[in-house]
Amino acid sequence: MEEFKVQSAKHPVPNSSPMRPHSEHPKDQAAKRLSSASNGTSDGGAGAKTPVEITALEESFRRFAIHGDTRATGRDMNGKNWSKLCKDCGVIDGKSITLTDVDIVFSKVKNKSARTITYSQFKEALAELAGKRFKDKSSEDAAQELYKMIEGKAPVISGVTRAVASPTVSRLTDTTKFTGSHKERFDQTGRGKGKAGRVEVVDKSGYVSGYKHAGSYEKKVTKSPQKPM
Repeated sequence: MEEFKVQSAKHPVPNSSPMRPHSEHPKDQAAKRLSSASNGTSDGGAGAKTPVEITALEESFRRFAIHGDTRATGRDMNGKNWSKLCKDCGVIDGKSITLTDVDIVFSKVKNKSARTITYSQFKEALAELAGKRFKDKSSEDAAQELYKMIEGKAPVISGVTRAVASPTVSRLTDTTKFTGSHKERFDQTGRGKGKAGRVEVVDKSGYVSGYKHAGSYEKKVTKSPQKPM
């Protein structure tokens, strides 16, 4: 009986393969690699994650690369975001570097049929602009100075909450000029009364409407107890 068990163990059932864990599904592996690339990690040969160092310059590159595009991965940057980066980070000064210079450099470093630039091409473009911006420094020092202007920066979002002041809007929102039932919905400070300003509340106090001395009679007839002599 023991020999039969040993022989059967040496010959596995044909056409059988070990069950693949759910986590090792090809789709899961692809999603895992994509998540690792975005988080700055990569899978090693033994399945371990190896951290990938991301410099402050590359982090700023990714922030501007995904600006305004929900489908962007942060690995390449279009011309619009490249111009915004140069504008928001102060690379464009209007004298040594203009918006035209930025567009020319972008077209120079990108591939002929491409509409975006990679991070390596991004650094080449910065090297081109650094020579124009810092003419009195060497190429390496000029590039480092330009890197410092971009490192840690993010796209500037301006004018989102800016209110438009116009006479028409001011007249429609000025509660002091409201008339009729609309006037009753706000107090003297312009704050809404809520339900009290929309629903007519019946006065059940027993006083005549408009009487200003309500509750004063009880105070007059009520006398304080006299202290004993």
